[in-house]
Amino acid sequence: MSTALPEDSWLRALRPQPARVTAAEYEALPEEIARAIEIVDGYVIFCEAPTPEHQTAGRRLANLLERHARDAVRSGRYGCLTVNNDVDLRLRDVPLLNRRPDVILYRCLDRSRGERLRAEHALLVVEIVSPGSETQDTTDKLGEYARAGIPHYWITRLDNDGVTSIERFALDRASMAYKHLGTVMKDEAGLPPEVTNPIPLTITWSDLTF
Repeated sequence: MSTALPEDSWLRALRPQPARVTAAEYEALPEEIARAIEIVDGYVIFCEAPTPEHQTAGRRLANLLERHARDAVRSGRYGCLTVNNDVDLRLRDVPLLNRRPDVILYRCLDRSRGERLRAEHALLVVEIVSPGSETQDTTDKLGEYARAGIPHYWITRLDNDGVTSIERFALDRASMAYKHLGTVMKDEAGLPPEVTNPIPLTITWSDLTF
């Protein structure tokens, strides 16, 4: 037996998205709107406003990556590299799949040609888990970034004092799925963790503390 919705139910105000958003339509949006949404299979997903702690963690992670990226560039083995927070990353044009990673390390774009940041430029994507993003970060984006061919993915977790753990994944190109490399944790004994891919870097927890 079905039950009618009350007249004042908020569900009555819901309306389906009339059509999928195309790449051209997305690119025509004002920046203040684009910053507040992601597009998954052509459908708009509104992004929850990050907490101050989330923003601080993203900035600290970007600073850490940028410092080591500069060293990698100076070595002459990596070409030009850039690190950014919360920028448009195009994973697919049709149906449109557009994400805004918390932190991303990528090869420099040719701005003179209007080059857009796409999956093939990315070396590492970092997502910071918040209470409302657990499924997206650990399941949805894990699959999307892998299928798009992004070589490395980190899932980062916080407590009240800063970053507490970083879960590292590397792409298995045979299956186009991520292989779990391990999790580094702040409270582990020993020297700061060192990783070699996608660039050599040392995860200094003091740099990731609020």
